[in-house]
Amino acid sequence: MLNTYIPVLFLIGLAVFFAVFAVGVSRFLGPRRVNPVKAAPYECGMITLGPTHQAIPIKYYIIAMLFLVFDLEVVFLYPWAVVFRKLGIFGFIEMMIFVFILLVGFIYVWKKGALEWE
Repeated sequence: MLNTYIPVLFLIGLAVFFAVFAVGVSRFLGPRRVNPVKAAPYECGMITLGPTHQAIPIKYYIIAMLFLVFDLEVVFLYPWAVVFRKLGIFGFIEMMIFVFILLVGFIYVWKKGALEWE
């Protein structure tokens, strides 16, 4: 049974060898010309003014995380829709419970004001 995995292991080994080989060859044969312009941070082709690092508001991260959570939960609706007729009433009730839990979470987040962008 393990003989069926030999081609896969061979392909993984070949991919790793090629990646290491390509990086190694470029490291040894590539030019190394260090100058201050290459070491400077790149800001859209413009010379930076003031500090280059600024704090991003936490609201941005909260909205991004909420988007990911609700977006991933909606992904579960697609397989359910494909087999909807096979599941019958039991599958429908389970999905309505799932959607209700999502709705409760959405209302909670909305009431907390996490979706307000100021």
